[in-house]
Amino acid sequence: MNSYILRFSEITIDDVPRVGGKNASLGEMYSKLSLKGIEVPNGFASTARAFEEFLKFNSLPSKLIRLLEDLDRKNYSNLRETGSAARQLLLNATLPEDLQLAFIKAYKELCGNSSLEVAVRSSATAEDLPQASFAGQHESYLNIKGESALLHAVKKCYASLYTDRAIKYREDNGFAHEKVALSVGVQTMVRSDKASSGVGFTLEPESGFRDIIHLSGVWGLGENIVQGTVTPDEFFVFKPTLVQHKNAIIQKKLGEKTKTMVYSEDENNPVINIDTPREKREQFVLTDEEVARLANWALIIEEHYQKPMDIEWAKDGINNKLYIIQARPETVHSRRNPLLIKEYKLLNKGISLARGEAIGSKIASGIARILKSPQESDKLLAGEILVTDLTSPDWDPILKNAAAIITNKGGRTSHASIVARELGVPAIVGCGNATENIADGEMITVSCCEGKTGFVYRGEVQFEETKLDFSNIKKPEITQVMLIAGDPEKAFSLSFYPNDGVGLMRIEFIITHAIQIHPMALINFNELKDESVKQKIQEITHYYPDKEKFFVDKLAEGVATIAAAFYPKDVIVRMSDFKTNEYANLIGGKDFEPHEENPMIGFRGASRYYNELYKEGFRLECEAIRKVREEMGLVNVKVMIPFCRTLEEGEKVIAVMKKFGLEQGQNNLEVYVMAEIPSNIILADKFAKIFDGFSIGSNDLTQLTLGIDRDSAIISDIFNEQNEAVKEMIASMIRKAKDASVKIGLCGQAPSDFPEYAQFLVQQGINSISFNPDALLKGIENINLAEFKLKIVG
Repeated sequence: MNSYILRFSEITIDDVPRVGGKNASLGEMYSKLSLKGIEVPNGFASTARAFEEFLKFNSLPSKLIRLLEDLDRKNYSNLRETGSAARQLLLNATLPEDLQLAFIKAYKELCGNSSLEVAVRSSATAEDLPQASFAGQHESYLNIKGESALLHAVKKCYASLYTDRAIKYREDNGFAHEKVALSVGVQTMVRSDKASSGVGFTLEPESGFRDIIHLSGVWGLGENIVQGTVTPDEFFVFKPTLVQHKNAIIQKKLGEKTKTMVYSEDENNPVINIDTPREKREQFVLTDEEVARLANWALIIEEHYQKPMDIEWAKDGINNKLYIIQARPETVHSRRNPLLIKEYKLLNKGISLARGEAIGSKIASGIARILKSPQESDKLLAGEILVTDLTSPDWDPILKNAAAIITNKGGRTSHASIVARELGVPAIVGCGNATENIADGEMITVSCCEGKTGFVYRGEVQFEETKLDFSNIKKPEITQVMLIAGDPEKAFSLSFYPNDGVGLMRIEFIITHAIQIHPMALINFNELKDESVKQKIQEITHYYPDKEKFFVDKLAEGVATIAAAFYPKDVIVRMSDFKTNEYANLIGGKDFEPHEENPMIGFRGASRYYNELYKEGFRLECEAIRKVREEMGLVNVKVMIPFCRTLEEGEKVIAVMKKFGLEQGQNNLEVYVMAEIPSNIILADKFAKIFDGFSIGSNDLTQLTLGIDRDSAIISDIFNEQNEAVKEMIASMIRKAKDASVKIGLCGQAPSDFPEYAQFLVQQGINSISFNPDALLKGIENINLAEFKLKIVG
């Protein structure tokens, strides 16, 4: 167009020096990815030369250099005054006439005959580089309409090169101020104020797991996500099954979305936050079809750039179309080695003061410092823990002093979360009441090592830090090493551990934490007599009119998350194995469970699945597994039946599963059985004709071989899975499984605790051993030693 203005169609990613990272990326997508179906709003950008001419025309370069020479680079005590003075210089300056005309001509060409609303965005020439994101350092102005409003917004963008946070950011990252120019991008507005908007990552933002696309969204403008004002909806999409055109949404989390940011008629207050109507709060901001479309676009963008990407999306409420409005390289996990891990473990806990979403997995202790705004930055000393309502980019200059960050508001993609990841400090966001429950100046401990929920504890809680390096771990050559898992929130992190899959996935954790309700209470919800129980269930499932669907969806999401984390390796899911007293503790459970004197050897495992007391509950379990395998495409999921006492029971369970849509052999479905009862070992050759494999449950087998109730404290000293009788049972089981040519594994602690026990199992020819994560590395060491000895002897 001229040396001052470039249309998006004329811009590629090679133009970062001319139009900055943000505008170069927009031009690249518009000119190259629109053909692949990605909707990018059209626009144009001013060049770095235009900015330099503006500075030169107003004799500003030398004035800005002199101003910044006086910056206190040790304590940044005069940062606020320096930034304000620099911005005022630019705001008081005049846009050269030829530059004004260039902007107006480009605006008219973009709008045609009408005067359209546009978004005016800042793009620094050092922005969005892999080593420095610059995200949020400069200003954007939305819903700008008319020539004079456009030119005013251009000047404000130019001035935003000298926001306090941008000055500090350049200082921290070694960018010379005079070498950074600012390009202004002008883009047709997406009216997300009348629909929804959000962000996306082409990896899982906590662990860096690469096969996930993570999307989040809110009603209205996306600033509520950035600021952390509201808790957004979240969607986790699994890339390998997305490309297979399966239902690849493995998790959906409904956010509260209490506020909706919209445009106002007030020029002095162009955007306002209004209360979100209750019916919209309980509705996802995207349909499944829209989630899939955005995920596919994210995949195309990632493949195009050949690196993990951080994406902004928006939906126009007028034409109901989705758009990508920004894409930049992801800057945290793409630089990390996933095989170098630090594990944190609390040695005790104490009183919990607040809880929220955990960002990262670290622990930090320090003095709590409650701040209301960035203007109180001088109160936060290095090593203290920042506690505040929410953070915005204006907080950036002071956040480097914080040992941890705690906010009342926000989600995983809020500003506080993004900065915490970049700084490598733990954060807990969305606590709701942290500033009320934590006293200014008190010693606290921030724990992010307990899953996706983070806890703030009173006092300095002791913890240990373990450094793990998986890069040089040599897995055994013969014996498969598998994990015991149950918590979906830890699955993506655990996927980086050396493993051959999951040998035992317990679904009880998901039922207890994500579902909380007895399945039969959901099936018989309308017939429940206890109104308080009914009310509790309604509170948990209120956005699910179909209560059975709640159970199926939540169980499916938990199983799918673990299955995706280890895909395509086997994940063997054990169907529910609560005892009656444990089932009774679930909400509504007391009405559906018999009282037993010894639940450990009572109504549990396989015997429940075909019994009328629980058969319909088992149907829901089967429907969840069928959804994971058939709809989501995670066919690496295998099923395991616990506590199957007789051959007849095994046949009944297989028949009931088929009736409920889980047919052995269909779509390569394998059904295993726990070998934990002496009858399983004695009749192993016959059980092998019913099931596809065995997993030795050493705890129950020890209890039933020695006649010990493992819940009994009085005789616990003689509970020993290394007892000769138990080992004889295990040796017999392995031998019979091998004779029948079916797989045989063991789940238990002993092979990691005792090298000789691992050697015993390896000598017998076991196929796999499953370990709890904290025992895995010791277990691998013991198996390698056992295989080495076997090789020498052999």
